[in-house]
Amino acid sequence: MQVISRIAAALAVAVSGVALTDMQHAQAQAYPTRPVRMIVPFPPGGNTDIIARIVAPRMTESLGQQLIIDNRGGAGSTIGTEVAAKSPADGYTILMVSAAHTINPAMVKKLPYDSIKDFTPISVVADVPTVFVSHPSLPVKNLAEFLALARKRPGEITYSTAGRGTVGHLAAELLSSMTKINIVHVPYKGTGPAVVDLMAGHVQLQFASMPAVIQFVRAGKLRMLAQAGEKRSPAAKGVPTMVESGLPTYIISSGFSVFGPAGLARPMVDRVHAAVKASLSDSEVRRKLSDQGADPVGSTPEQHDKFNRAEIEKWIKVARGAGIEPQ
Repeated sequence: MQVISRIAAALAVAVSGVALTDMQHAQAQAYPTRPVRMIVPFPPGGNTDIIARIVAPRMTESLGQQLIIDNRGGAGSTIGTEVAAKSPADGYTILMVSAAHTINPAMVKKLPYDSIKDFTPISVVADVPTVFVSHPSLPVKNLAEFLALARKRPGEITYSTAGRGTVGHLAAELLSSMTKINIVHVPYKGTGPAVVDLMAGHVQLQFASMPAVIQFVRAGKLRMLAQAGEKRSPAAKGVPTMVESGLPTYIISSGFSVFGPAGLARPMVDRVHAAVKASLSDSEVRRKLSDQGADPVGSTPEQHDKFNRAEIEKWIKVARGAGIEPQ
């Protein structure tokens, strides 16, 4: 009797497991049936928020449910990212991140999540090149002239950033290590104050994302010395890349990506990915992204996973090479 009871119990568990799998599959196929929350782990108005709000309306149309932007800023994006990591993998919470997601493992000793294992890659939405800008009073017009000046004035030229461990900080450290120059880091609490003080002439340089400074370059308030993308951005066709300027391995840009929590069912991943692609195929969305200096991408989940892992590895190497230890 005991043997029969054990067999019956095992069969019941197996049947319930199949039933649960079937139910989860059916839910995934019907998804979404209610609004979807997209966490942006930064305050409103920043690059991540801007890009999320550009693609959200068309994604809403594709999903057939409202895509709601939920700004959860703080702690270098880790607060909102942790909320997403600990959300149910039911498709109703997704996350839009910037390069901070791939930089934080190099800069933060103890993250409250694993930047790879706790997320399901969905797509890189857009790529935004980093640009090297100066105050117009600095007597240089390109990278070569700047390097010549920096070598004559070691420790005298300052650059602003949105804070320690940001793309701007590591980009400057990488340039310094590659070219053997000494420029002084002046960190600020955010991109806005860093750009404001650059335009006021309190600092001379900045490595910034294209959307943060392109309008000021066009207005003549800042000068773009070089851009750090793999190729020239349509938003600044007349400005050479770092590669064209003599640094063949210097390529830095920010991937703005969409993740789900770990364990998100593939049909849901595909549904959100299709919504991203639908949004990026819209001419008005592409125009708005281009105006911001952002290049639409729309990579597959597999390509996104490969990109995420490679960027994390790259920034760890850059930080260690610059002698920056995680805190």
